[in-house]
Amino acid sequence: MKKRVVLYKRLPADLMSRLQAQVEVTWVDTAQADGLACLRSALPGAHGLLGASLRLDSGLLDLAPQLEVISSVSVGVDNYDIAELTRRGVMLTNTPDVLTETTADTGFALILASARRVVELATWVRAGQWQANLGPAHFGSDVHGKTLGIVGMGRIGEALARRGAAGFGMRVLYHGSRPKPDVEARYGAHYRSLDDLLAQADFVCLTVPLNASTEGLIGRRELALMKPEGILVNIARGRVVDELALIDALHAKRIRGAGLDVFAQEPLAADSPLLQLDNVVATPHIGSATHETRNAMARCAVENLLSALAGERPANLVNEGVLSEYLLPVS
Repeated sequence: MKKRVVLYKRLPADLMSRLQAQVEVTWVDTAQADGLACLRSALPGAHGLLGASLRLDSGLLDLAPQLEVISSVSVGVDNYDIAELTRRGVMLTNTPDVLTETTADTGFALILASARRVVELATWVRAGQWQANLGPAHFGSDVHGKTLGIVGMGRIGEALARRGAAGFGMRVLYHGSRPKPDVEARYGAHYRSLDDLLAQADFVCLTVPLNASTEGLIGRRELALMKPEGILVNIARGRVVDELALIDALHAKRIRGAGLDVFAQEPLAADSPLLQLDNVVATPHIGSATHETRNAMARCAVENLLSALAGERPANLVNEGVLSEYLLPVS
């Protein structure tokens, strides 16, 4: 008898066919008005869940006593109570690696757009205001040869370091849980305390996961340490930054600008003060939003799910503590 999977993220046709060949699939569109009610009715008897961007609280988990695995189509897992899933014996998997390069591309796009005022000046041109040669009031700043500060030297941080050092001749500083000599050797990077990095970097790029130690990591004190010409780029999670403090710093021009792909609340409200500021480039969480990468993430999530339901150790298991003796080693 096939195991039951509740799917709450659409999959490409080939992956849906692969899934349906091995498990019984129930599709739930959580974006619809009755989506949560449909999900609740689908959870009893479910052995696996596959989706993203849904907070699964204890109330929902209580409805799925047979649940074995949640396969998240994401690298971030801040929507999940990992300790609670482990206590319940539920495996949690994610999709790292496949989105590393694409998300780093997004980070560098925000660096370039913010430094060269691309969105602001493109809007200015569309409004018919380009009627003479540009003067200093419309100049941006160079990226090449500047100092790139990366907060969080994981996969994405390293991909940013490679782009900055090799592509733009940038000096790379980084801060993380520990120094990484291999990264330093490859990119000429230098480990710094967070305060020193903020004070020295022309571009501060955030790539840390959201957890208890990183929530609110960048607040008023930290923003005050940045250079007046500094630009903050956030491709991590919105709550890593104190958004009100950032708005104040940008409005007062205490920093040059910000490139933001993530926000404290998403979608970003249409009346957000961030959207009233010319020195902000705001994108709708597009970090991994390419056809190629989203398909690769979906494929990875399906493979994680099927491995777990087959009693194997999935390749991208987040909560290692859930492992039990019946699990087979990953092949």
